[in-house]
Formats: sequence, structure tokens, C-alpha cells
Amino acid sequence: MTTPFPEDPIDHRVNVVLILVGAAAIGANVACAYAIWQRSRILRKQFGQEYDRVLRREGSVHRAQGVLQFRQIARKTLNIRPLSREDQAGFVKRWSKIQDKFKKNPGDAVVRADQLINQLIPQKGYPASSFEERANMIFADYPAVVEHYRVAHGIADAQKRGTATTEDLRTAMAHFRSLFDELLSNSFHGFRGEARG
Repeated sequence: MTTPFPEDPIDHRVNVVLILVGAAAIGANVACAYAIWQRSRILRKQFGQEYDRVLRREGSVHRAQGVLQFRQIARKTLNIRPLSREDQAGFVKRWSKIQDKFKKNPGDAVVRADQLINQLIPQKGYPASSFEERANMIFADYPAVVEHYRVAHGIADAQKRGTATTEDLRTAMAHFRSLFDELLSNSFHGFRGEARG
């Protein structure tokens, strides 16, 4: 039995080319999706909660990755320096006074702790212009404690508005303490992937 229209070898080649082009496009999409997933996994591991916060704010994985990569690049341009022993001692002394003040006036102590952290950060070479810029830059070196900074600073702002509870103030001091200890340590644990003392 013969077919009414014999198969044209050109049609067969066109079909093969179309199948190959389609397979290549699917392969490229899979490779691209895997690269995005892999980069997300690395950034999430490196930046923890900050990755999730940026992802929620930006609304897309691609934009969140861009923001985090931009911060890493911006951080590399800063001249971060360890504190001298004298500076460390001065900050420790001021922190001790703030802790003592907490017993008598916790609201004022939290506001002063926020101010002290805001003085300590630029002393190390981070930008001093705004809270958000400070938080964005310190997260590159201290990803584990940047959330402490965000929470404690938010409570300090609430205290200034008169809306912080006593429990909020205790929470803020604990968060400020974690951040203070980490910033005073002169070690970096972020994008460089190693601790320096």
C-alpha cells in the first residue's frame, strides 16, 4: 500500500530542526531556572532572614537577588576598620552606664542604646546617613545580627512615640546587646566568608 503523498525529505529535516530548537529552548529554561534557584539557595544560606525580608519587600527573586548583590558590591567599597582598644573600652564603659540606667529608666536606656549603636557603626567605617543604609551595609558582615538591629531600632522608635511596653524595652536591650557584642568583636562573618580578628 502506497501513501498518496510521499514524504518529502525537506519536511522531515524541518521537523527535526524544530524539535531540536524546542529541546534547546527547554534546556535553556531549565538551566536558567536552576541557576536562579541555586543563587537563591546560596544567598538565603548567607543572609538568612535578611534574604527573606528583601524577597518579601521586592516581590521577586530576581529583584531580591539584585538588591543583595548590589549591597555586597557597595559594602566592598567601604573601608571597614577594627576599633582601637581605647575606642572599645570607651564604648564598653558607655554601654555599662546604659545598662545601669535601664534599671531606673528603661525607656531612656533603650533610646540611648540606639544612639550608642548609631555612633559605633560609623566609628567602624559603615555609613551613618540613615538607619536603613546602616542596616543594609552591616548585614554584609553581620548577617546573623542585622535582625537584632532592625527589631531593637524599631522598639526604640516606638519608645520615642510612647508606644513601647516594658517587655518591648527588655527585648530591645537584649537585641542591642547582641548587636553591640558582635560589632565590638572586630570580627566579620559575612560576605568575605571568614572571620578576622
